[in-house]
Amino acid sequence: MGAETLVKNVEAMAPLILGLQPAALIDHVARVDWSLLHQIPGERGGSILVFPFPLELLLFCEINELEHILSKLKKHILASIDEPSPMKIVAGGSVANTIRGLSSGFGVNSGMIGAYGDDEQGRLFLSNMNISAVYISRLRKKKGPTAQCVCLVDADGNRTMRPCLSTAVKVEGDDFSGSKWLVMRYGIFNLEVIQAAITIAKQEGLFVSLDLASFEMVRNFRQPLQLLLESGDIDLCIANEDEATELLRGEENADPEAAIGYLSKYCRWAVVTLGANGCIAKHGQEVVHSQPYDMFCRKTVKLQIVRVPAIGEAKAVDATGAGDLFTSGFLYGLVKGLSLEECCKVGSCSGGAVIRSLGGEVTLENWEWMYKQMQSKGLPLPDIRN
Repeated sequence: MGAETLVKNVEAMAPLILGLQPAALIDHVARVDWSLLHQIPGERGGSILVFPFPLELLLFCEINELEHILSKLKKHILASIDEPSPMKIVAGGSVANTIRGLSSGFGVNSGMIGAYGDDEQGRLFLSNMNISAVYISRLRKKKGPTAQCVCLVDADGNRTMRPCLSTAVKVEGDDFSGSKWLVMRYGIFNLEVIQAAITIAKQEGLFVSLDLASFEMVRNFRQPLQLLLESGDIDLCIANEDEATELLRGEENADPEAAIGYLSKYCRWAVVTLGANGCIAKHGQEVVHSQPYDMFCRKTVKLQIVRVPAIGEAKAVDATGAGDLFTSGFLYGLVKGLSLEECCKVGSCSGGAVIRSLGGEVTLENWEWMYKQMQSKGLPLPDIRN
């Protein structure tokens, strides 16, 4: 089947899983030395806007600062014999990474809602999603630039992100027609869009998945996040260890287990990823089963935490997209009706695949690596591999 035929077939049906990324994003990913990271404001390992100006001045100032950072990269890039190019420029953003992974690696019919600019970066984003067989008809072109992000990766594989904002899309009721899941990332600048999307999604009977974005986002805007979580409208919440700690900062117990306890009060599925230590998870009030179970079942039974070790390399080449691809695998497990433990294992396989190379897009070689890992653990392979 050719690429054009595949895309046409994908567009012919409503996507099972929809990703809301209000503004399309292009990632500039490069491995750099520490001296560049010392020159950039903000904490290492996090993700904050490149320039903290008032909103009406933000876009102009951010673009200038983004270009300033990019101009410095050449002097600080670390050479690598494993990477043919010192920098990768690719469609990015947490939700886009998850949706692209679901479509290209797991064969799950998935689509995007968002706005892209009328520029070269916007065309690149659209092309990358299209080639990955993502349903793109709900992406809308807007006047102005496409959002961009500099992803700086140190020698240990840790990434520091500095995004530059752009205009966001407004969601519409028919955006969600026929889909079963809505995937989102928490963000204060698009909070109204997120809230509107959740309202429509719930009216249409969709499940809602929320990623907590970054520890800075949780730290600085924790109260609106907690209101969102405690509404009961978030079905799946996935946080990394730093985000989980910030969520409960100031509490007597703020470790990942406590965060799982908090999240599972309001979310049907709660997951905290722990990097090289794997992940922990809970599914509502259900006991963990080793066999597939009905994802819509709601038995009131004893709580139990699932613990799954990391799968793959102990040291990441680049941690960009690790949580995003974990979400891809976890959602694949849910739509396949797998147990909570199996969902975590699939997520660990896909998260382990993306960290083997630079950037948040899994290479063909690393998809093959993931399929072998899944097969060795008795996990069902995607239909595209059967």
